[in-house]
Amino acid sequence: MTIYASWKRRAKAASRASKMLAAINRMDAATKPPAQAMTKTTHFGFETVAEEEKARRVADVFDSVASKYDVMNDLMSVGLHRLWKRFAVGVSGVREGQRVLDVAGGSADLSRLFLKKVGSSGQVVLTDINNAMLRVGRDRLLDEGIATPVTQCDAEHLPFPDNYFDCVSIAFGLRNVTHKDAALRDMWRVLKPGGRLIVLEFSKVAKPLEPLYDAYSFKLLPRIGQLIANDADSYRYLAESIRMHPGQEELKKMMEEAGLERVEYFNLTGGVVAVHRGYKL
Repeated sequence: MTIYASWKRRAKAASRASKMLAAINRMDAATKPPAQAMTKTTHFGFETVAEEEKARRVADVFDSVASKYDVMNDLMSVGLHRLWKRFAVGVSGVREGQRVLDVAGGSADLSRLFLKKVGSSGQVVLTDINNAMLRVGRDRLLDEGIATPVTQCDAEHLPFPDNYFDCVSIAFGLRNVTHKDAALRDMWRVLKPGGRLIVLEFSKVAKPLEPLYDAYSFKLLPRIGQLIANDADSYRYLAESIRMHPGQEELKKMMEEAGLERVEYFNLTGGVVAVHRGYKL
């Protein structure tokens, strides 16, 4: 009896321990996120991909198109991109002696325009996350006898001190950033009080223009990319990334949430592009 009683007590204790362990495991399983939630995803055009994959694939796109970037811009916009950029610089209010940061500056179109505004007593810093694009912009400036600081960096993690620039611009680059909210906050951070952020980006076109714009974007644009740059896929991504980018009001709200004030936007060419301007006050 003694041996049986001892065995019975042990069996009950083991059963209680097993039940407790099962309960703990159930609690742990309930609080643990699903396996698929552990991998953060984002958009690459119309595809849903891991965040790390988007960064790699965007880099591949710009490695591919860098050498033909200017030619393709002229063809795709019928030269209008030059007018859009001049307008963006014009509404920036940049004056002589000021300091400007050109984020995702690529071929340095905006940097060249800003350099004329700030003069010899000011400074323009050209940045891009993509080395191939940055080399294009740097070499263009050097060929014109212009020396200005050039830095390869991520728009989400700008390697500059707080309250440093009078103006920060990003032209046709924000839609390629994985965490747009983080990039907007960091651009706000490096602005001086009273400084302004200028965002030039493709936006939501006016409703009557949508059918024609869609036909151009998804049928003609990839064919031009194939013909000129031997790369239809990169220009198909361009069209898709435009559709996934926040519209005018949504981007305005994102800028306000990042800390910018007096945010407003200017629609150009029927909303094909928009220039957003906000201030750090």
